[in-house]
Amino acid sequence: MKIQSRNLQNSPVRNQKVLELTTLYEISKLVSTTFNLNRVAAATLELLSDFLGLNRGTLTLLDENSGELTIRAAYGMTSEEMEKGKYRIGEGVTGKVVKTGVPMIVPKIGSEPMFLDRTGSRKRLNQEEISFLSVPIKLDGRVIGVLSVDRLFSHQVSFDREIRFLSIVAGTFAQAVRIHRMVEAEKAALKEENQSLRTQLAGKYRFENIIGESDRMQEVFESVTRVSQSHSTIMLRGESGTGKELIARAIHFNSSRREGPFIKLNCAALPETLLESELFGHEKGAFTGADRTKPGRFELASGGTLFLDEIGEVPLSFQVKLLRVLQEREFERVGGTETLTVDVRIIVATNRDLEQDVAEGRFREDLYYRLNVIPIFLPSLRERREDLPLLIEHFLRRFNKENRKEVRIPPRLLKVLMEHSWPGNVRALENYIERLVVMARGNEARLEDLPLYVRQGISFASPEGQGKGQKEGGNNLSTLEEMEKNRLFLTLKETGWVQARAARVLGITPRQVGYKIKKYGISLGERP
Repeated sequence: MKIQSRNLQNSPVRNQKVLELTTLYEISKLVSTTFNLNRVAAATLELLSDFLGLNRGTLTLLDENSGELTIRAAYGMTSEEMEKGKYRIGEGVTGKVVKTGVPMIVPKIGSEPMFLDRTGSRKRLNQEEISFLSVPIKLDGRVIGVLSVDRLFSHQVSFDREIRFLSIVAGTFAQAVRIHRMVEAEKAALKEENQSLRTQLAGKYRFENIIGESDRMQEVFESVTRVSQSHSTIMLRGESGTGKELIARAIHFNSSRREGPFIKLNCAALPETLLESELFGHEKGAFTGADRTKPGRFELASGGTLFLDEIGEVPLSFQVKLLRVLQEREFERVGGTETLTVDVRIIVATNRDLEQDVAEGRFREDLYYRLNVIPIFLPSLRERREDLPLLIEHFLRRFNKENRKEVRIPPRLLKVLMEHSWPGNVRALENYIERLVVMARGNEARLEDLPLYVRQGISFASPEGQGKGQKEGGNNLSTLEEMEKNRLFLTLKETGWVQARAARVLGITPRQVGYKIKKYGISLGERP
């Protein structure tokens, strides 16, 4: 009987311990699963009420700059009441706990002059029945806030026991504050770094940093300056390698959308099924391998600019889907039903004759007119030869710096570069200057480090006449397509018929190389 009596007597204590341990366990789970301090605080105060029967609770934190204490989270109060809960250090019970770093117990708030009830949340209650417990939240030896709770007054309640328990909870809060501050500091650092990078990019893509003093380039700069502040769709036209992406970035970083993202997509690099997923995104389980929901380029570019390169390569069957998004700025992810709306500025680029594609049914006429709102034509390097010395000097300086060299180009080599036709445009020139710098054995670039067709001036030699050294000045080919075909043939031969290597030399993609081989009917059977 004595044993049974002792068990009954100890049962409430054991139950209280179980409740306290359970509460601490749930609070520790909250802290470990989220970095959101407000969420942790609000959920913890609710747990204290549910498990321990506490009627009201507040988390008050100190702003070290202003010296003011404000309620960060509360249970049992309205947002308006929380707004009123502001104290100075030493003011009221809360302020005194911060000043002294010692817990305080107010058995009956109606009998304590220091209890201010500034929030007004207890006015309708019998204050003689409410006890107020307040403990300091300490981090690295300094008081950073206060955890306070209300409970109904009872002579049977052990306030000392509850203060010890609340002090443990306050220690958990302190660690949550530490984690929160670390996360906020990292966010601030990342934001500052991001802003710094954006500033650098904006500087890099200022119009004055794009090289070109020729009349044709000045016309481009004038057009770009005028369209940058608009929200209209822009179509950049020009041969491969003329700098369409560079101009697109310049438009973005000189527009009101400069703080937003610049997202690009090469439409020729993806088949139709992947193109739809890349542009619109997909839901988890939409297709095999879709193990998570993924936002598309339209979503990622919201508030900024979306650059669609090689728009002329978009499959005809997909063009109607693209047209709808451009018209409505609405779409659904692949496998989804929710309609998403985005605010995006569209810039497209192409080296194709879209007018001919429209006439032959390869490109939708309605999509063409939707895209061709403001066309800007970029000149080929052949049309702006006066810019060659500036470009050569720019690339030479850049690649010397990257490779820690001081290579110079002798007059004989410079003459060859100036006389070359540059069907690959600025991108090809950039590749050749890099090649000259990397391959240079001393401080002077050699003619021998240039491709054979460049140094012999046979850029326009026909496949049948390869190796005969037809000079550029004696070129009598009549069309640009013939020039492109011969250039491709000679590049393929020089690179051992490896299409990926030829693409790098020409400054285009392997997919484009394959397309042009098929287009011109070039036979690869003559490989050694």
